[in-house]
Amino acid sequence: MPEPTTLLVIAKEPLPGRVKTRLAPAFTPHGAAALAAAALTDTLRAVLAAPARRRILVLDGSPGRWLPGPEEGGDRIEVVPQGGGGLDERLAAAFARCDGPALLVGMDTPQLTPRLLAPATRADAWQQCDAWFGPAADGGFWALGLADPDPALLRGVPMSTAATGAVQRARLLAAGLRVHDLPQLRDVDEPGDAAAVAAQAPAGLFAAEHARLLRLPGPPHAGPADRDRGPGAARR
Repeated sequence: MPEPTTLLVIAKEPLPGRVKTRLAPAFTPHGAAALAAAALTDTLRAVLAAPARRRILVLDGSPGRWLPGPEEGGDRIEVVPQGGGGLDERLAAAFARCDGPALLVGMDTPQLTPRLLAPATRADAWQQCDAWFGPAADGGFWALGLADPDPALLRGVPMSTAATGAVQRARLLAAGLRVHDLPQLRDVDEPGDAAAVAAQAPAGLFAAEHARLLRLPGPPHAGPADRDRGPGAARR
């Protein structure tokens, strides 16, 4: 039996000054970008290790060294550009690419594992379920799965607020969907989140990069741009 679920990863190219800006001043823009790149690599590795019909990276920007190589199965990841508009429109456009059950995750939960994805990726994931919802500790959501991807279920949901998750889940229920919940996860947004998530997943690239940056001399916890420019040093 073919795997039923398409896995979507929505992400932004980890460039200094464009990602993880709330990690300042504990981390420089280059350090924050290095952490974001490591988080994205960990996320893609988890997606590659999980059963899936397709694996699609919906990317704002261009692929870089953070994309797993062919030796890790990276050639099984389809890279497509994000749509325009607000985040709700971009998420809706990502689901519009799918013609069957799909589960979307972001790049802010590098503690992601195939086991966490398993309820929504196993063969019977959609037999008595229309939607999977993964709440985030900050009030958002880290995962959203739809048996029948309908972009209208996301359009107009206010994003990046403490009520985003509640509003999105209520939208699913109002549409008459049978919603099943995934475990709550903590997003990496601020320095305390980064430390907690690194401790939760110590074997990941994110944890290694976080530890490397903390070892660099001088405040803040990242060195000059030529020393914290990305996770290449940690990918060895």
